[in-house]
Amino acid sequence: QVQLVESGGGLVQAGGSLRLSCAASGRTFSTYAMGWFRQAPGKEREFVVAISRSGSNTVYADSVKGRFTISRDNAKNMVYLQMNSLKPEDTAVYYCAADTSRTYSITRYSSEYDYWGQGTQVTVSS
Repeated sequence: QVQLVESGGGLVQAGGSLRLSCAASGRTFSTYAMGWFRQAPGKEREFVVAISRSGSNTVYADSVKGRFTISRDNAKNMVYLQMNSLKPEDTAVYYCAADTSRTYSITRYSSEYDYWGQGTQVTVSS
């Protein structure tokens, strides 16, 4: 079992930055991949970024590439999402998720993630 708790959301002006954190507990953190997803009002949940167990591999959605950076600290059981140059279209509830079934690869498909946090709201004003 894995428990995930996000934090760090808030209101920021366009062009600003936020850093989201996700604290994991339960199963040994270094044994599973992690991802960030987001869901805007009236829209489907969408993939943002994923990181492998070791942190050596990442994959980003094209919409955030070059602006967002994912990282993880396996000693602290934490994964982070640094968001720079924020745009109003980044406004959404952001979720971290754990993929405990995959050994080495990472995926952008939400159905492959089996544990989810409660989400944290990010609002970017224009």
